[in-house]
Amino acid sequence: MLEIVQKKMNVLLEKNPQAIFLLANSGGVDSMVLFDLLLKAKVSFAVAHCNFGLRGEASDGDENFIIAKCRMHNLEVHTRRFDTKSIAASKGISIQMAARMLRYDWFELLKKEGDYSHLLTAHHLDDQLETFMINTGRGSGLKGLRGIRSATIVRPLLSFSKAAIVDYAKVNAIDWREDASNASDDYLRNQLRHQVIPQWKAANAHLLQNAAETFDHIALAHEALTVVLEQFKALHFKEKEGVVHISLAAIKALKPLDYYLFALFSPFGFTHLADLHSIMEAQSGKQLISPSHRLVHDRNELLLTPLQEDKQPNEIEWIPTEDLHSPIHLSLSQEAILSPKHALLDTRMLKFPLILRKYQKGDYFYPIGMPGKKKLSKFFKDQKYSLLEKENQWLLCSEAQIVWVIGQRVDARFAASNATVNPLIIKCI
Repeated sequence: MLEIVQKKMNVLLEKNPQAIFLLANSGGVDSMVLFDLLLKAKVSFAVAHCNFGLRGEASDGDENFIIAKCRMHNLEVHTRRFDTKSIAASKGISIQMAARMLRYDWFELLKKEGDYSHLLTAHHLDDQLETFMINTGRGSGLKGLRGIRSATIVRPLLSFSKAAIVDYAKVNAIDWREDASNASDDYLRNQLRHQVIPQWKAANAHLLQNAAETFDHIALAHEALTVVLEQFKALHFKEKEGVVHISLAAIKALKPLDYYLFALFSPFGFTHLADLHSIMEAQSGKQLISPSHRLVHDRNELLLTPLQEDKQPNEIEWIPTEDLHSPIHLSLSQEAILSPKHALLDTRMLKFPLILRKYQKGDYFYPIGMPGKKKLSKFFKDQKYSLLEKENQWLLCSEAQIVWVIGQRVDARFAASNATVNPLIIKCI
């Protein structure tokens, strides 16, 4: 066991010989065996221990045990106590989920503050099998079925069984703390650990070894498919001004479609296949909202944007004596250029301050170069605006009347003519 752990750590040290690691240590047998192996391998590391306050004096005993062990070996130790039950209740999540969130957030903070190269945990092969079974019950995709995998956390004991770890601890007279909650069947993981997996092992003497091979096969399949997905995204997920444009034709050509729909869009919070199928066949303007993103059908594309808290006021007053920098950049100019990005206005027709706002239902204007009045919604349609472009279009107004669809078209009522003296020239940057 020592030789294998030593090799794994050496691979990391070859890349960074000065690396110092951070070991997450609960005080249990797995953590203390890894603690012992790291000492024997002469690896530089510090220890982090979470006291979740869930077992009264026993939790405090675990913390004191860890502190004493670290002092014995002159190791830096970080400990932190959490009011786990209160935090879980305030966030409306389970105690187990709260504990996981708290410890990994804290570990990440310690890594940054202490400049530790990697977080080490003592997860093992039995943990892998339990995680696989839990994720299978949740309907997980390939990523979840790989078991315990992470690009940022190193697990040197992942190839060893729980039995091998306990045997090592007994042979090497390693002290550890028993967590009484591990004997309870209140949690799904413990039910699998105590009831289901022992029967499975009894029926298959090579269960763990076969499971380890299966995890490796699944991980390779996931890696291969990830390459395919990234290649597809590089070709068909085109970002422009914060909006990702996705070709509907390219999406529909994928086989099997359901797999690719889930793989491509679930990272953005879209996990219901029926909804994704529906939006692909819907009319332009149909949209889906996830907790983090919005997906809009626009003609031959899907438009993907992150949800952002709108902190902009509904209307902004502007007296054009100096440039405007927010929410858009409007610059005063002396150069009369005929282009959509320039507005040449007759100041005699304007009421100050001017107002910037977004589109409102019923808006209309008299677009220069076109006959008569035109509803702004019809103008947007003729210009082939997407829903997002329509929502993001700013209007410059004089009182209730539209002066300029900024960057697109000036209203003829306010446009300067050849007879206009000292026109107001505004440039959209």
